[in-house]
Amino acid sequence: MIALYALSILLANFTLNTFIPLPVFGLLSVGTIFFAAVFTLRDRIHRAGGLNAVYLAIGTALLVNTAFALVTDTSWRFIGASFLAILVSELADTAVYQRLIRRRWWTRVLASNALSVPLDSILFTLLAFWGDKSSNEITQIIFADIVAKFLIAALFAIRLRHAARSIAA
Repeated sequence: MIALYALSILLANFTLNTFIPLPVFGLLSVGTIFFAAVFTLRDRIHRAGGLNAVYLAIGTALLVNTAFALVTDTSWRFIGASFLAILVSELADTAVYQRLIRRRWWTRVLASNALSVPLDSILFTLLAFWGDKSSNEITQIIFADIVAKFLIAALFAIRLRHAARSIAA
């Protein structure tokens, strides 16, 4: 799961500057499609391996992604935005999840994502695109990013939970 977690972030960072205009309002970064799985994967890592496994996953993903970005000549602005947004949002998510550790899995996931998804989306978008994109474009990116992350993370969580139940049965 840690490898899949790091790979999801890597794919998100590799495609972060490619956008899909949504029909009514929003610019969806292709990277968001890959990044949405990160939230659920981290929660599954937390559940399976505990807090130390989560910290290992976050650290591994940060190192792998920073090294990849440096090798591929990624802009320092994107490297810094990604690093800080991941670090802040993932640690915030983990803190909420850990605080609710005795609650049902869905409660932990929904509560932790309610904080980390907007935090990641706003922080990354502002750091990566402020000054390069208009305020309207930034607003559209943040909006689409948050909506897509919640939807994809929910679908991914449902799929993982269903798969886990099938294996247990």
